[in-house]
This record gives sequence, C-alpha cells and structure tokens, in this order.
Amino acid sequence: MQIFFPNRPGTPIRIPPPLLLSVLYLALILIGAVVLSLPISVTTPTTFSDALFTATSAVTVTGLSVVDTGTNFTLFGQVAILIMVQLGGLGLMTFAALVLSVLGLPIGLSHHTYLREDLSQTSLDRLVGLVKTILRVVLICELIGAALLLLVFVPEFGLIKGLWFSVFHSVSAFNNAGFSLMPDSLTHWATNPVVNLVIPGLLVIGGIGFSVISDMSQHRTWQRLSMHSKIMLSGTAILIIWSVAVFAILEWNNPGTLGAYPNIFDKLQISWFQGLTTRTAGFNTVDIGAIHDTTALMFVLLMVIGAGSTSTAGGIKVTTFIVLILATIAFFKRHNQLHAFGRSIGLEEVMKVLALTMISIFVIMLGIFLITISHDGDFLDLVFEVTSAFGTVGLSRGTTGELDTAGRIIIGVIMFIGRVGPLTLGFFLARRIPPRISYPASQVYLG
Repeated sequence: MQIFFPNRPGTPIRIPPPLLLSVLYLALILIGAVVLSLPISVTTPTTFSDALFTATSAVTVTGLSVVDTGTNFTLFGQVAILIMVQLGGLGLMTFAALVLSVLGLPIGLSHHTYLREDLSQTSLDRLVGLVKTILRVVLICELIGAALLLLVFVPEFGLIKGLWFSVFHSVSAFNNAGFSLMPDSLTHWATNPVVNLVIPGLLVIGGIGFSVISDMSQHRTWQRLSMHSKIMLSGTAILIIWSVAVFAILEWNNPGTLGAYPNIFDKLQISWFQGLTTRTAGFNTVDIGAIHDTTALMFVLLMVIGAGSTSTAGGIKVTTFIVLILATIAFFKRHNQLHAFGRSIGLEEVMKVLALTMISIFVIMLGIFLITISHDGDFLDLVFEVTSAFGTVGLSRGTTGELDTAGRIIIGVIMFIGRVGPLTLGFFLARRIPPRISYPASQVYLG
C-alpha cells in the first residue's frame, strides 16, 4: 500500500501489510470501545477501561470479560459486540488472504511453498476464491448453528429472546470467541445434547482453517489433499481424542466438575465439550476454577497449541505443533529431513516453526512476568490467564475480573499480539532475503 503526503506530492510511503493490518485492528478496537461506552450500549455506567477491554476481547475473538455481557450491555451493546466478533474472526481470515496477495513477491519455489502450505493457493484468483469460500462457509454454518440452537433457547426464553440467544452463540462459537450471554457461560446446558453437538461443531469448522475447507471442497479423496490439510486434520483428531480422554480421566471424580454428575453419559458429554473447546474458545460447561491443577496445566498446553492457520482461532497452530514433534522424532532417528504422508518438509519450514514457537514462548513468559508484578494471585491462575489471552481462548479461573488497570493493559496487549502477531510474523517469514556473505560452518556443542 502507498500513501502520498500533501506536502510531498508524488512521494509514496510504503506501509508494510502487517502494519496496516495492525492499525486497522487498533482502529476497530478503539471504535468499538467508544460505542460500548455510550449510554445506549450499557445498562449501568461503564468505565472506558471496561469498554476498551471488552472491545479488545471481542475484536481479537478471545472472550475474556471484566463485566457480564448479558446483564451489563443492552441489546444494542450486545449487537455491537457481536459485530466486532464477526469482523475480528472473518476479517483476519480475509486479511490473511489479501495481505499475502499484496506482498508483491514473485511466486518462486519458497513463496509457492509458503502459499500452498498456509492457504493452498498459488495466485490472486485462487485467493479471491478462498475469500468467497470463507464467506459462503461462514454464512451457511452460522445460519445452521443458529437454527439448531433455536431448539434449546426458544423453549426456555421465548421466541424473540431465544432467537437472539441462538444467533449470538452461533456467531460467537463459529468465530471461536467464547462470548456468552449467561454469566456462567453454557453451564446451564452442560448435559444438553444439542448444545454439546452444535457448539463444538461450529468451533471445529471455524478453527480447522479455511484453506483446509477449500482443499476438501476441491479434492474429495484423502490421497489428493495437500500435506497441510492432512497434517491439520490428523493433528486435530488426535488432539481432540487426547484432550477429551485426559479431561475425563482427571476430572471423573472431582466433585467440583464431573463428580457432580452421577450419570456416565452426562460425564462423557461434558468431557467431550470441555476437552474440545479448550484449544479454541472460552465456552465452558463446568467451573474452570474448580478443575484440578493437572487439568489446568493440560489446558495451558492446549491453549498454546490452538487450532488451524487461516482460521478463527489463535495459538501457535496445530501444524506448528505437529512439525515440532516430527522434527524431534527425526532428530532421535538421526534423519536429516522430515517426512509426513509421503512428502518432505524442508528446512525452511522447520525454521519458520522454530521462529514462531520461540516468539510465542517469549511473549507468554514476558506476559507472565509482567502480570505477576502487577497482580498478586495464584501463580497457576495467572499463567492460565496469560495463556488464554495469547491463544485467544477466553477461559479463565476467575482472575479477569480481579485485574487492575496495569493487568488489563497487559492482558489486552497479549490478546492483540495473539491475534495479529502470527500473521505479522508470517509476513517476515515469507520474505526471503538471500545473505550477502557466506561464512564457513563450525560446531556448537549443545545439550
């Protein structure tokens, strides 16, 4: 993008796409904060700090909140939050395609690989096609989700309120936002089969990545799918099975969670819901503050991993986590190259994964360090809060409402980095600048 200054006509100033994206997101957050501060948006006077935190959480599709969405905001305010959630979730995916298309990079081997693995696209036309696919899938999934949730909310709240609850939670779930109009999230419907199927279904579709959905729509057989899609689908399935099973095992007799439900089927339903939603969205059907510390640590890992590239979710991404595991296995097997599904993963891709992981760890550790300075509380709860913010998940063990101004700023910045940061890093990783000087190789002793 180019900007021309009036006092220097004809002199363009190039703005890097990541900077433009960050500015647009900041602008949307500020506009949203102003809107949520208006008397028409709130039922009781709300500070700008509360409005800003809520707007940041909505635009970054996180779901952390310092006030109750259902009681502190009017219908107008709730609609504003939902619009921010939709723009935050859909906008990032759209910008992901548009930013890559305006990089101005020649489609060489490295750039072709990057585009293929991240978006499964190789040209501007295909990127536009991906955006159309995104819009189509979003509309269809959110409408179907809202229609199914009507079966739950209309009988309980009536037609008008039930319709609004259905639309709100469908959009929030598909965008992996985790915002709920109930103070205890979806705990009231912990054993409702419709809620336990629809909400996780929307989360999976929204979090699996639209490059994968586009690939699956074009290639109906497993053999013809791209390696990215195969890794993403396999990794997602393994993580779901693992998280659901481990949650059930750890919490089965916990009186604060699964132990309160004597029925085995109810326990399995709750385990399915909570194990699946932890990586992506902040919906919960049990008290997160009552889970065991071991379960909380598992949740921290799941929130760091997140979901898929070009999706509505955050984290380092499932593909990044899988490549890290493959690299570790290859090292112990003394292999010089990574292999998956009959294809190889180049050193450049591994370097990208390492860069993204190291930066993510640095952001999380710095956030934990800063939040422990500004807030005295249980250390695990603070780690949980920071990780949830970075992964744009939205789960909390009760710390969000206790944060002071400094704590809110820290969590808000981490939410912003967790949402915009991976795309910004992807911009720099996509730019290949050959070194001007080559140095002789040497040995560094490790371990």
